[in-house]
Amino acid sequence: MIRVGILTSGGDCQGLNAAIRGVGKALYLKFGNEVSIYGIRDGYRGLIENDTYLMKPADFSGIINLGGTILGTSRTPFKMLNSGTDEANAKIENMKKTYKKLALDCLVILGGNGTHKTANLLRKEGLNLVTLPKTIDNDLWGTDITFGFHSAVAVAANVLDSIHTTATSHGRVFVVEVMGHKAGWMTLYAGIAGSANAILLPEIPYNIDVFADMIKERTKRGKRFSIIAVAEGALDQDEAKLSKKEFKAKRAAETQYPSIAYRIAHDLEERTGHETRVAVPGHIQRGGAPVAYDRLLSTRFGAAAAELIAEKNYGRMVAIVKNKLTSVPLEEVAGKLKTVPTDFEVIQTARDIGISFGDR
Repeated sequence: MIRVGILTSGGDCQGLNAAIRGVGKALYLKFGNEVSIYGIRDGYRGLIENDTYLMKPADFSGIINLGGTILGTSRTPFKMLNSGTDEANAKIENMKKTYKKLALDCLVILGGNGTHKTANLLRKEGLNLVTLPKTIDNDLWGTDITFGFHSAVAVAANVLDSIHTTATSHGRVFVVEVMGHKAGWMTLYAGIAGSANAILLPEIPYNIDVFADMIKERTKRGKRFSIIAVAEGALDQDEAKLSKKEFKAKRAAETQYPSIAYRIAHDLEERTGHETRVAVPGHIQRGGAPVAYDRLLSTRFGAAAAELIAEKNYGRMVAIVKNKLTSVPLEEVAGKLKTVPTDFEVIQTARDIGISFGDR
């Protein structure tokens, strides 16, 4: 008998249920009645509190098209677990106790950057783990693509599509804020697909005057509107020169702006005289059914995880590298961020069709 636990941690996204389904169906096919799969509710919280249940084959049916996660999720910050305090140590011990109480052979963990740092911590504590790369931000090191990314891009691109009609009707400038604090993958892809006139990424600090000049030039050419896709983590060229502490203090002092998109909108309206509005789709980007690409990708990842378990090849994350399904050591993934290279071919594609990044 083989016993496997499974949990989803961190922010939810499209494709989680498809991945869970892929793991379950592949395990049942490999081991039949000789496998028991335990669902762990609400991420690491469930592992800490032993909030678990024995799943049935029926639990893995009819969920490939469902958004969110049937297991529930929560955020358990790695910093808190790695702080060395008595409380943190107790939580780690409780996770190990739950693992041992269920007599698990392996724990399957679906998550992003923070989730993988905690997973690596548990690996060091002696737990057998296999992980799957989940994040709409596509910023997880070691894999070319994460599931949830393409679905979220589709939502953001649809928002940009919809903004076009109202922007054209009113002759306005719209600043659309796309999720992505530290990496601009979503904004880059959605901005191109949604026909944005400008894209702001955390990786390319901007000059607000470049955008103002762009809008003025478009007006001269008879364009009534402009649409700018802005990543949550976008910053200007002056901010890029600040230390982390100085940057946080500067942003904290800007209480008049709920987020960077509002400051950009204010600055553009002030410089151009164009009526400017902000649209923030927010968590809508995480919701809804996964697109077909993510259903396929999640299923492939789930089946690959089952194969690693069958081989007892633990301590690895399933990945796509150069379009091939593979796996990478967990310790190589944890704590590393995959940002958009400034010389990325897709950035050049955007420049080639006239999209501005505000740097020149």
